[in-house]
Amino acid sequence: MTNENLMIGDTSVFPGSRRAIELPVARMVTGTPVTLPLIAVHGRTAGPSVWINGAIHGDEINGVEIIRQVLERIDPATIRGTLLAVPIVNIYGFLNGDRYLPDRRDLNRSFPGSARGSLARQIAYLMMTEVVSRCSYGIDIHTGSDHRTNLPQIRADLKDPETRSLAAAFAAPFMMHASNRDGSLRQAGSEAGAKVLVYEAGEAWRFDEEAINVGVDGVLRVLESINMIDSDGARPLRPSAESHASKWVRASQSGIIRLDVSIGEEVRKGQTIGRIHDTQGNRLATPRSPITGLVIGLSLDPLLNRGDAIAHVAEITDLKAPTEGIIS
Repeated sequence: MTNENLMIGDTSVFPGSRRAIELPVARMVTGTPVTLPLIAVHGRTAGPSVWINGAIHGDEINGVEIIRQVLERIDPATIRGTLLAVPIVNIYGFLNGDRYLPDRRDLNRSFPGSARGSLARQIAYLMMTEVVSRCSYGIDIHTGSDHRTNLPQIRADLKDPETRSLAAAFAAPFMMHASNRDGSLRQAGSEAGAKVLVYEAGEAWRFDEEAINVGVDGVLRVLESINMIDSDGARPLRPSAESHASKWVRASQSGIIRLDVSIGEEVRKGQTIGRIHDTQGNRLATPRSPITGLVIGLSLDPLLNRGDAIAHVAEITDLKAPTEGIIS
C-alpha cells in the first residue's frame, strides 16, 4: 500500500522523501525565533510510524549523535512507514548548557503539556501534537545526570509483551522494568497508545562511544523488528540482562570517595563499593552493596555530601545470565 503525503505543521512530506522541518516554539528575549528541529523520513510504502528523540534534558547529548547516525543509515526510498526524529527537544537547555528550561522546570515532568501553560508545557504539547500523536512506537534517549554515568540500558514496561519484545530487539546490555513517571514523555506516549522505550546510556555533556554505538545498533534493530527496514546486519553480542528491582548505594558520611567498582561490574551483597575519606586522609566510611547485582549507574564526582547517590545496583532476574564483560 502506498503512503500518502504527510503534513507536519505547514510542511508537506512526500512519500519516499526526507524533510527537515522547523516547528515554531517561541522567541528569545532578543526576538530570535526558537524552533523544534524535526527530520521526517516518509517511506513510499505504508508501514509503522516511529519517533526517536534526544535531549529532553538539554545536557544529554548522546541522543543527538545517535539520531544523526541512525538517519545516515535510513533510506527514504526503501523505508516502510514513517520515522520522525527530534534530536533536540529541550532547545533552551541545549543552548544554555542546562538540563532544565530557563524557569528551572523539568521538561520530562511536563507532559502531555498544554497550549497555554508554562514554556515547558507548551513544548511538551507541541511534541505530543506534532510528533507523538502520529506514532505507534517511540524511543526516548537519555543519559545520566548530575555527574553520573549509566550503563547502556533500556527502561520500559517489560510486563507488556509487545514492549518487552521491542526491548529484547534493542538488545542493550541491560533492560530494566520501570513504572511510568508522572509527567514523563514515556507516560504520555504510553497513554496516547504508543509502545515506548527509554534508552539510558553514558553521562551528560560527553559523547560516550560505547553508548552511542549500542544506541545506534539498538534503534536499527527495533526498526527491523517491526519490519520498517531490512536487516542492517547489527547483531547483538548477547541477550540483555534483565532486572525488576534495584537499589542505590548512598553516602553515610560527607567526604571524598575512591571507587572500587566500575560501571557494568557484577557485585556481591556486602562487597565494598568504595572508601570515603576526609581531607586529612582519615577513613570515614566504607559503602557496601546492599544486594547482589550489576552496577548500572555510578557517580563520577568524588566529592560527596551525606546522602548522595554513589552507585545504582540492579538485581539480575536470571543469576545464570552472562554478565561478566557486559561492557567491552
